[in-house]
Amino acid sequence: MIRNGIDRIQEEAHLFTGKRLGLITSPTGINKNFVSTIQILHENYNLVAMFSPEHGVRGDQAAGAMVDTYLDPLTGVPVHSLYRKDSKRLTQEMLDEVDMVVYDIQDVGTRYYTFIYTMLYALEDCAKAGKEIVVLDRINPLDGVTVEGNILKDGYQSFVGNYPLAVRYGLTAGEIAVMANEQMNWNGKLHVVKCDGWDRNMLFPDTGRPWIMPSMGIPRFDSALLYPGTCLFEGSNLSEGRGTTAPFEMIGAPFINAEKLADEMNGKQLPGVMFRPVYFKPTFSKFQGELCHGVQLHITDNRSLKPLETGVQLMYTIKHNFEDFSFLPPLKEGSRPFIDLLGGDNMYRNESVDVPALLEKFREESRGFEQLKQEYHLY
Repeated sequence: MIRNGIDRIQEEAHLFTGKRLGLITSPTGINKNFVSTIQILHENYNLVAMFSPEHGVRGDQAAGAMVDTYLDPLTGVPVHSLYRKDSKRLTQEMLDEVDMVVYDIQDVGTRYYTFIYTMLYALEDCAKAGKEIVVLDRINPLDGVTVEGNILKDGYQSFVGNYPLAVRYGLTAGEIAVMANEQMNWNGKLHVVKCDGWDRNMLFPDTGRPWIMPSMGIPRFDSALLYPGTCLFEGSNLSEGRGTTAPFEMIGAPFINAEKLADEMNGKQLPGVMFRPVYFKPTFSKFQGELCHGVQLHITDNRSLKPLETGVQLMYTIKHNFEDFSFLPPLKEGSRPFIDLLGGDNMYRNESVDVPALLEKFREESRGFEQLKQEYHLY
């Protein structure tokens, strides 16, 4: 049986006993019996505060929503937002309330996903304040072996990439915390409550555990596995399927010829994926209420699929065939375009980009990261 950190918490009770605990969590913070980490800490230890990442500790906040401090209706514990316009950090006032911060959120194994930066910010903030932090570790659903993509470059840090990781990094949250704590010389009082029963080669379907949506945009394992590649379309004027029942599985826009695109993509014979023409109207986000033409990506082999390379091939095929394609401008004056923040570099906007050469460069950087990360494997 595979157990995440929360399933082993009684074995590590000495870490939590007699301390004022602050919890960073989300709806994925549950044990194997679907009991929330909130309830477990509240009933068995001294949970005095919660710190809310994007989407809220109970998943009741929309993507990007900013929330003020409030009392959790089920426990009466105050909830402080770590997703504020002015900051996504633990303040000294928040840290004064607790002796230890506990982190328990399911990661999706991809650099763009914001929860790991909530964790790393908390680790750095706790280190500066001399507070302990515990990561209740969870398995990486995209396995703990496969690495894909380039390394985020200095100067391109943001909340969708704030540490020099590969796009698909093959580490658990706990392993990333250990790596950053050492490499950044934070020297925080970090404890990782490890998983057990997990083999690094496992993809999520191999675990036998039920899929809990880490956010509404990742409703299925297929969404998560495609996400390293299809999330790139958030930096473009194409719909990435938000506002449909298949976000990050469908890509389209009103100006796309769906049949032509599907035929061209299938002609590339990319491993582990087939493309089907689709038509959809997003209920929110880009092209809300407008008919989009595009493709749905169908995974035919979880193991052979290279999601980032697939996303890059799809993006440049659209760019070269449909002149209305564009990358979105910066969100505010002086900032970088979102595609640069996702890419951790500005190479995607290079008009003369050679796609095969770009992908080979990614593979080279992946190999380097693969060697580095092995020093921090806990499993």
